Amino acid sequence: MNPAGTDAKGGAYRVLARKYRPRDFSGLIGQEPMVRTLTNAFASGRIAQAWMLTGVRGVGKTTTARILARALNYKTPEIDQPTILMDSIGEHCQAILEGRHVDVIEMDAASHTGIDDIREIIEQVRYAPVSARYKVYIIDEVHMLSTQAFNGLLKTLEEPPPHVKFIFATTEIRKVPITVLSRCQRFDLRRIDASLIKSHLAHIGGLEGVEAEDDALAMIARAAEGSMRDAQSIFDQAIAHGGENVTAEAVRSMLGLSDRNRVIDLFEQLMKGDIAAALSEYRAQYDTGADPAVVLADLAEFNHLVTRLRFVPEAASDASLTEDERRRGADFAEKLSVKVLSRTWQMLLKGIPEVQGASRPVSAGEMVLIRIAHAASLPTLDEALKMLDGDTLPAGSPSPPRPSGGVLNGSGANAIGQARMPSAQGGAQTMRLVQRQDAPPAMQPAPAPVVEEDAVPVRSLADIAALATSNREVAFKALLKRCVRLVRIEPGNLQIGLTDDAPRDLAGQIGAKLQAWTGRRWMVSVAREGGGPTLAEEEANKRETAFTDAKSDPAVAAILAKFPGAKIIDVRIPDTTGEADAPAELVPDPGIEPALDPDDDDS
Repeated sequence: MNPAGTDAKGGAYRVLARKYRPRDFSGLIGQEPMVRTLTNAFASGRIAQAWMLTGVRGVGKTTTARILARALNYKTPEIDQPTILMDSIGEHCQAILEGRHVDVIEMDAASHTGIDDIREIIEQVRYAPVSARYKVYIIDEVHMLSTQAFNGLLKTLEEPPPHVKFIFATTEIRKVPITVLSRCQRFDLRRIDASLIKSHLAHIGGLEGVEAEDDALAMIARAAEGSMRDAQSIFDQAIAHGGENVTAEAVRSMLGLSDRNRVIDLFEQLMKGDIAAALSEYRAQYDTGADPAVVLADLAEFNHLVTRLRFVPEAASDASLTEDERRRGADFAEKLSVKVLSRTWQMLLKGIPEVQGASRPVSAGEMVLIRIAHAASLPTLDEALKMLDGDTLPAGSPSPPRPSGGVLNGSGANAIGQARMPSAQGGAQTMRLVQRQDAPPAMQPAPAPVVEEDAVPVRSLADIAALATSNREVAFKALLKRCVRLVRIEPGNLQIGLTDDAPRDLAGQIGAKLQAWTGRRWMVSVAREGGGPTLAEEEANKRETAFTDAKSDPAVAAILAKFPGAKIIDVRIPDTTGEADAPAELVPDPGIEPALDPDDDDS
């Protein structure tokens, strides 16, 4: 490598992202699953006709596409077949890597979005490559193609000529039609781990003759957010900013970052509830050039690290962490409860966009820190409820022992204990507002009226239907009879099943009606399955049974036999005492001519 950063011909300076771009699959960092799959595919001859490469910016999609095109057309005096192992520069390699080979066509879909551009590709695929083994089309940002362009490409993509390969790259995989995805082998290029980025930057620094501090490289690796190209670009800028020595202070100043150690100090002051010290530290960081939103973002990142260390202690071995982050983060993880960390995380997530959109970001950031510090000295909800269940401590009594994972305060005592004690100046602490105190007799609320449990008995769906009838709720009664199946009923508790045509709010209607009619609150729940028949189904079954019994009665059977056209239209059973077992009687339907007498001569 050329330490001066110029190319081999002594031309203009090349940025690090271009100078150290991988030239084969062994140089790809953090993409081992994809390399393993391609290695096995090439070794077995199972080479696909199209590939879809997706991932965030800077993870190596276009570079992978060029390396793949080189592997497809690799040719040396010893090797003349597609291969992943490219130890030397082949006949077509240099031109492909520089993007100037006649048979490897690179197209930016962002500037060639229409059907005319795709039509040109479709017309050219029929022709064999000029000199290479395959004609390879690399289409970058393929999600930018129009719908017509995608549709025009489908048939060619599904059945391309044997000498044509397609390689697509995109950062927005969801915008690519599924019809295109189904015709490609998809590879998701992962974000590169910060530790890998840091070690690679250190390697580049050695090749360039640049001394870089570990903390500086860790800052760059975190700022890159998994993108090797972004990391190399920031490192390039840091070299230009600091000369041949890249320091953490220079990178911090260049990126507008806050000092990680000072962020940890600020986090500790917030957890102690020391608002004055926290605001002073925040202002000091702002005066040195730190952006208010970046300070909150760094606080959120450290809060996340502490939470992670609580459950995954092995995370402290991450190479991108500083020694203070490892040591003090583990210490906080032992002392702070998950509830406190979660509450702080939520407040920071809400505060960051507030600061970014505020007309005065510094003031907005201070208000966010005040909220966090104030909440840090308060007990969580379940701790407050436990305090309410216990007896209130008298003034001057010792504080209760500090529970495991409690919140830190300035003196090392538990914040919960402070919340239950009067202050030295005589003013009550915040938690005095929620302490349980007996109200004077005059202020006691009047007891709620007691409703007799059996005042309005409801033991079945029929009882509910009867209440609907007495309250003239005809439409509600019809829905109840047609759509409701009884699962279980108890005083104040009703579990039902609903038919498919039941309204969505029927359960709520039933609860409201029952409360109004019975004078007590009802809990109505809907079961997914089970339940008896509806009232309408029960009535239909009873009616069918009555008709069957009537037909089997000898007298009715004789009448039906005497009059071939006659039929039973209704069955009524008297309710009179002593007549419960009487036979069913045939009753003519209103509006229908009465049945003829068997002895009538005109029958």
